Amino acid sequence: MSLKDYSLIADIGGTNARFALLEGMQTTPLFAKTLVCEDYASLTEAIHAYLKSISIFNINNAAIAVATAVTNDHLKLTNNAWSFSIEEIRREFNLDSLKVINDFTAISIAIPYLHAGQYHQIGRGVAEKNSVKAVIGPGTGLGVSAVMPHAKNWIPLEGEGGHVSYGALNKREADVLSIISQTKKHISAETLVSGAGLRLLYKTIAQLEKADIQFTDPKDISHHAINNNCPIAKEALSIFCEILGTVAGNLALTLGSHGGVYIGGGIVPKILEFFEASNFRHRFDNHGRFTDYLKGIPVFVITTDYPAFIGIAESLRPEYNELGITSYR
Repeated sequence: MSLKDYSLIADIGGTNARFALLEGMQTTPLFAKTLVCEDYASLTEAIHAYLKSISIFNINNAAIAVATAVTNDHLKLTNNAWSFSIEEIRREFNLDSLKVINDFTAISIAIPYLHAGQYHQIGRGVAEKNSVKAVIGPGTGLGVSAVMPHAKNWIPLEGEGGHVSYGALNKREADVLSIISQTKKHISAETLVSGAGLRLLYKTIAQLEKADIQFTDPKDISHHAINNNCPIAKEALSIFCEILGTVAGNLALTLGSHGGVYIGGGIVPKILEFFEASNFRHRFDNHGRFTDYLKGIPVFVITTDYPAFIGIAESLRPEYNELGITSYR
């Protein structure tokens, strides 16, 4: 048992639960570990397992980013079976305070603090200082957020932009979406640009081509696409990148994000070479009369591990007291 002043930070997604500790007023994560969500029945169980694994059982405060809208005390993760009460979690671990924010809100807060070695630029464009920075990222779901400058601080925007509607932009997409619409009442950006979305694109293209479905794991689809040994997997991943380009371009137009669009999530950093060679940037730019406008906006893929931890730590600063929901003793 440690007598040090530790705070727990966590990034809870649809697939993985990432944990670390902060010591005192420090912002450098310690003892970072990733647990697989489906291995644990609840968030409480996962936290206990993490603390046991590092032999630390006394924590004073906690800040958690979760992949869902943070609107009240009881939260249900969008792409995860876990649900929990913020107040009950605080009491379970005898915390002085427990702060909960959206996971992509956390990443957006982190963006102004990233340095050049923590991201990779896709295409042209130069980021303007003191301008809106947007973030979008496919993983188990599709996260979207942004930060805007105000005085000496950055104000995050909280939303659920991954669930905006998506419509086909060419005949092939129209054929794909026509099949998908037979079983999906609403085709959102996340329906197509996520781990499940990649699997759905692959399955649908196989159906169009009257081919056997060989893969069900998005990682396998990506692997065979990247290695150019399955044309259906390659087309699925190519369309995935193109649709992400259109959605990211829409986001940049909506927000005027001349500070750049940052791509997070667990998928794109793992397919970086394929992604850079894809039509992503063409689709990002290609927005009719505002194509030249978008050509000036840079796009960056976040390559650093645990970017949400940076934002979670920053969210504990006093200027973010009203962000998310906090339960106090």
